[in-house]
Amino acid sequence: MPDLSATTELLRLLGDPTRVRLLALLGREELTVAEITDVTQLAQSRVSTHLGKLREAGLVKDRRDGASSFYTLSRGAMPEEARRVWAVLEATTEDPLIEQDRERVREVVRARAGGASWADSVAGRMERHYSPGRTWEASLRGLLGLMSLGDVLDVASGDGALAELVAPRCRTMTCLDASETVIEAARRRLERLGNVRFARGDMHELPFEAASFDQVMLMNCLTFARSPARALAEAARVLRPGGALAGVTLKTHRHELAAVTYSHVRFGFEPRELEAMLADAGLDVDACDVTSREKRPPHFEVISVHASKKGVAAATRSTQAREAGDKESRAAQPAPQNGGAAAAAPTVKKPRRRAEP
Repeated sequence: MPDLSATTELLRLLGDPTRVRLLALLGREELTVAEITDVTQLAQSRVSTHLGKLREAGLVKDRRDGASSFYTLSRGAMPEEARRVWAVLEATTEDPLIEQDRERVREVVRARAGGASWADSVAGRMERHYSPGRTWEASLRGLLGLMSLGDVLDVASGDGALAELVAPRCRTMTCLDASETVIEAARRRLERLGNVRFARGDMHELPFEAASFDQVMLMNCLTFARSPARALAEAARVLRPGGALAGVTLKTHRHELAAVTYSHVRFGFEPRELEAMLADAGLDVDACDVTSREKRPPHFEVISVHASKKGVAAATRSTQAREAGDKESRAAQPAPQNGGAAAAAPTVKKPRRRAEP
């Protein structure tokens, strides 16, 4: 006879609707984690966590078959008290979601019998499933090989986590942030890269001359802006004609606690509102819309922004002339010492001098 603590723990284990759902499913069919994920449409990490707790409690068991692990209800070895409680739940629980799972599991089993591959089994839903080495970070690092960027400004760069990914594909990368603490952290992170520069400054008044950059990154910084329109105007000002702006920001939300926790001064934006600001700044907007929704509560929605500065033809001529000048300059100069690559940093705007009283 279990004591009060053991009974309470068992009830807590079976008091979770997702775990009851998994037990109902595994009582009908032996399945892999990938198959359970496909049937339930739950995140793989969440499924694995619940399965681990059920296996630890002796309610499910697993077996290896090659590279796969199959899970099923542990009817024979289930602890007696758990068996009694589960028998009641299994006999009395009726829910449309459980019925839907049972319909889907028939399709999964038929696909398995037909010799379908992993890719076949998740076709159309592949982004929801993990496979070894197939992560968003790994994919991004690979895709960056297709990029060739010029002089890039990362506004509110923080400690340089994104700049570290992009900098190897740039002529120069300039990290700007208002915090000296995070700028120093970025210096330490990126010290091995010879084409990176650092500046402390305000996104509302960028300390650079006009037309200093080919690309500007505004990654998750506009929610910190006191005047987003001013920040966008400054980004447009320092872009060269034909230059590109890319950024992400939150769609309007009502989660005040999150805004306070992360020091946001705005609760996000509406896409049309943001698009109008970009146009007012003199930018041609290629995209400004919600492109993703976070899986975890409170399910923040994220807007992606792609825009360019007017004057593509002029920019092309300018770029060609600049590249020709760079080649002539390199040909006239001796090779850099110690294997270093000399990177020309964009011009920093000189501070205005105040008149003497």
